[in-house]
Amino acid sequence: MKRRHFLKPIALGFLAASMGLTSVSALAEKEVKAGFVYIGPIGDHGWSFQHNQGRLAVEKALGDKVKTTYVEMVPEGADAERVIRKLASTGNNIIFTTSFGYMNPTLKVAKQFPNVKFEHATGYKMAKNVGVYSARFYEGRYVMGQVAGKMTKSNVIGYIASFPIPEVIRGINATVQGLKSVNPDATVKVVWVNSWYDPGKEGDAAKALIDQGVDVIMQHTDSPAPLQVAEQRGVYAVGQASDMKAFAPKAQISAIIDDWSGYYIKKVKETMNGTWEPDNTWGGIKSGMVGIAPFADFVPKDVVAMAEKTIEDIKSGAVNPFQGPIKDQSGKLVVAKGQVIPDKELLGMNWYVEGVDGKLPK
Repeated sequence: MKRRHFLKPIALGFLAASMGLTSVSALAEKEVKAGFVYIGPIGDHGWSFQHNQGRLAVEKALGDKVKTTYVEMVPEGADAERVIRKLASTGNNIIFTTSFGYMNPTLKVAKQFPNVKFEHATGYKMAKNVGVYSARFYEGRYVMGQVAGKMTKSNVIGYIASFPIPEVIRGINATVQGLKSVNPDATVKVVWVNSWYDPGKEGDAAKALIDQGVDVIMQHTDSPAPLQVAEQRGVYAVGQASDMKAFAPKAQISAIIDDWSGYYIKKVKETMNGTWEPDNTWGGIKSGMVGIAPFADFVPKDVVAMAEKTIEDIKSGAVNPFQGPIKDQSGKLVVAKGQVIPDKELLGMNWYVEGVDGKLPK
């Protein structure tokens, strides 16, 4: 763990109202310590890498008003609780815990440190001093599902998945929704690796999918290994969380980018000026939390134009990845035409849409 110096409090100031109005106290920004807990290494070039980019953006934006600390490669469970408690007990004013499995450890520690603010990524349980935040990654996956539908020749798309939690299942389903909107004959094969970051497993999964006829690889895991295998085997792939073009310049079509910078700066600023409140934030393409990397030169111009239009339509609300008609994997109509799956149901999604090849693990 990298440790930074503790911060000295600064004096509160007051804002004197002009024109004879009654003086009011102003919220003065105090120096803040912010801690971050990561599930993977910051060099994964995926999920943890992007969260760390957000931390660096906080330092750049707020300068000497903030000191940050991070701990990487923290397993979910008892280890996470220990790390979070240590960050809380060593002077951090706000702590960001950045993996779904950190939810209960975060809540447990938060009860013991009521004066510390906690922000948990991708969770759903809140408390007086615990807010939650996530991004609608599925919007980006819908866009890339459309692109994959235009780029595939085999009509078989591969998807390397981490754990069967709603966030990951939403991503698979959104990919299929986008795929089917432009290529009704295409299907998606899923391989579950039961890890967020394991280059060996991810690479083997990519090889297995390609051996089954897949010619476009997508992933909800964090290493660039699947893209590197795609590069070696001459198929296409989509980057995860950050632009991974450097690892596979001939394979990467584009990448779905997570951008936490604005959110982290906002929440640290709120901690500084005393306005922080626990929120439930779920941002997407419109808010800038989800972005799409530049498309490769080999992607046809009409496909790029289609993707750019879909991006704008998602921003405007003209397109929703989960607007009916939608059938489940058995072919049963579960969302009627014109209806949209509400957020509450998306947050608990535990079923496949029609077009996924394979069973959902229990």
